[in-house]
Amino acid sequence: QLDDMILLRSDGTPVYMLAVVVDDHDMGVTHVIRGDDHLTNAARQINIYKAMGWDVPAFAHVPLIHGPDGAKFSKRHGALGVEAYRDMGYLPEAMRNYLVRLGWSHGDDEIFSTQQAIDWFDLKDIGKSAARFDFAKLENLNGTYIRDADDDRLTADTLALLREDGEVSDEVAAQIRTLMPELKPRAKTLLALADGCRFLLASRPLSYDEKAAKLLDDDARAMLGRLHDALAGDDNWTMTSVDEVVRAFTDAEGLKLGKVAQPLRAALTGTTQSPGIFDILVVLGKAESLARIKDSAAV
Repeated sequence: QLDDMILLRSDGTPVYMLAVVVDDHDMGVTHVIRGDDHLTNAARQINIYKAMGWDVPAFAHVPLIHGPDGAKFSKRHGALGVEAYRDMGYLPEAMRNYLVRLGWSHGDDEIFSTQQAIDWFDLKDIGKSAARFDFAKLENLNGTYIRDADDDRLTADTLALLREDGEVSDEVAAQIRTLMPELKPRAKTLLALADGCRFLLASRPLSYDEKAAKLLDDDARAMLGRLHDALAGDDNWTMTSVDEVVRAFTDAEGLKLGKVAQPLRAALTGTTQSPGIFDILVVLGKAESLARIKDSAAV
């Protein structure tokens, strides 16, 4: 039922079908685990093993990985080198966790360590159908690992990314470490984590993104001018004191906290996404915070 396959080219060099068998034999390969697109090759290669009188390895053929559109995974889907995923801000342990779950499962477990994967893995648990590579799921899983990661490790990783664009002072590095518990719940990648810190590196006057600029309308700028004067009277500048000043100000203005906090966040960071507003005020310090608020009030 099999064709009388070609083993050598006209110039005498071996084709894949022969070369792979000889190579695996010489390397002492005992188990061949590969994509199921090679399933039909196994029958041909087994005949070569038998013809040579060699031990036939155990063969296992696993489903391929497909892109979100159901087509075979390719570079346009994200079939890239591991360095590319590192550069996109994925943690190695999250990447390993995600990859091992493509086409393999261990009950309902979604998140597990590399050692658990090693201990639990068995070929019998590999699925029969193709797996789909989903960047949204990878990002969510990576976000979980970032939230659980050590703050010092994340600070070092974030600083490494930021320093690719220039020097980062020891003062800013300390600020990033202080804010890390507030930064990491909002980030799904190390790149997002680094982006969340960039307001600490920004020089005055800040550049406002589109959403932040929209928040800073005439009413907001006037309100921030009055808030500036209220905060200027805070001689303690602690988490508790700035909280008390801002909340007293919102009560006096007859506003909800969000109506004050959102323009204030835009004024301090140039964006609408950031750690808690009181954390930012304390980390930036009184002089820098008041200067950024005054700049926005005068926009």
